[in-house]
Amino acid sequence: MPHCIKPCQKIRGTIHLPGDKSITHRSVMVSAIAKGSTCIKNFSFSDDCKATINAIRLLGVKVQRLDNDTLSVEGVGLFGLTKPTRAINVGESATTMRILAGLLCAQNFETTLDGSEGLRKRPMLRVLKPLRLMGAEIHARKKGNDEYPPLRICPGKLKALHWKMPVASAQVKSAIILAGMYARGISTIYEPLRTRDHTERMLRYFKANIKVTRKKISIGHGELTSPKSIRIPSDISSASFFIVLACVLKNSHIAIRNVSLNQTRCGIIDVLKKMGGRIQIINKQEKYGEPIGDLVVESSSLRAVTVEERRIPTLIDELPILMVAASFAKGTTILKGVSELRVKETDRISSMVVNLSKMGVLIESKLKGNKEVISIQGKAGVRGGSFSSFGDHRTAMSLVIAGLAANSPTSIDEVACVAKSFPNFLDILKYLVVS
Repeated sequence: MPHCIKPCQKIRGTIHLPGDKSITHRSVMVSAIAKGSTCIKNFSFSDDCKATINAIRLLGVKVQRLDNDTLSVEGVGLFGLTKPTRAINVGESATTMRILAGLLCAQNFETTLDGSEGLRKRPMLRVLKPLRLMGAEIHARKKGNDEYPPLRICPGKLKALHWKMPVASAQVKSAIILAGMYARGISTIYEPLRTRDHTERMLRYFKANIKVTRKKISIGHGELTSPKSIRIPSDISSASFFIVLACVLKNSHIAIRNVSLNQTRCGIIDVLKKMGGRIQIINKQEKYGEPIGDLVVESSSLRAVTVEERRIPTLIDELPILMVAASFAKGTTILKGVSELRVKETDRISSMVVNLSKMGVLIESKLKGNKEVISIQGKAGVRGGSFSSFGDHRTAMSLVIAGLAANSPTSIDEVACVAKSFPNFLDILKYLVVS
């Protein structure tokens, strides 16, 4: 059913957002293989994170939802997982599949990981190749130069790996780290660019045998001990939609509490500040292994910037909403090295170029050498109209924000897909919008 949006004048209020989706995934997996029970608060009960819960339950771990945002996981230790009675379907969650592959390739039983039709189109060779070099036996569907789900993972004896990652990927890195906990010797991973380090932080909090420098991670065998309780910080990716809307609407002022301020994830804040975004960070502290703080955002006059490729891993999920911000900024914004957006839940470069072009924005994507570059020329009056989310949650939420800031009503064909990462997105927006 189409979702209709009327332009709004301003947003105001203080909000608390669900837990960071990336950290939530990792909290369940790590808690499951630790010794002891872990209570996880401010849990993100998005569709993707529910897929991780389902997977861990099928592996013999007791997981119980205690209330609206709290989960309890009874850890079984490194070698306590059991063979599932059926294939594990992870829905649309590529994060669940890729990271869990690293954990399951070290077990003494066979497992099959499968997912939705959309997930079956997501490339997996990037994670399968290093795991196979460690001794993992994983079978996948071959097509062209890549491999795709379902994944049949057989028992294997793993050895340490020294891996220089050809492409910056937190999911691949996390899979190798989890496999490395079961391998003989010390595995080392070298990153070409820093990616989100939630797995490393989570494992340190659980007393893992892990050492981290700026671009090198070393992981060895060692039991994990539950810290008993974790509180997941609010998701910076979810916060980014409200930050951008507050920046582009006049007379707006919002506060977002207890947001993740992990430097490997804060690229969106840094770029928006460079664009002239009036964003203040207060109450900074570190809790449960992650830096957090409150954000205060006010109406801003945005100007164009150039975002270099080295910054892209720190805001890869926020690129669609950053494109919206650039549409309202003065000048031409350049985003370099964004090809990873082609292989998300949908081709997000295509989905955003198609929709923003229909809104009257001059946006194009070009190959320069072997790198993809997006240019966006901002304009004063972005118009509404009828648009398509392409079934992608981040495209849908970005279009909702663009529609609220447009100069005429907007209709989006489908927004139910936002439940993948942010089920109460529209409810929070309604709370903030001042008519």
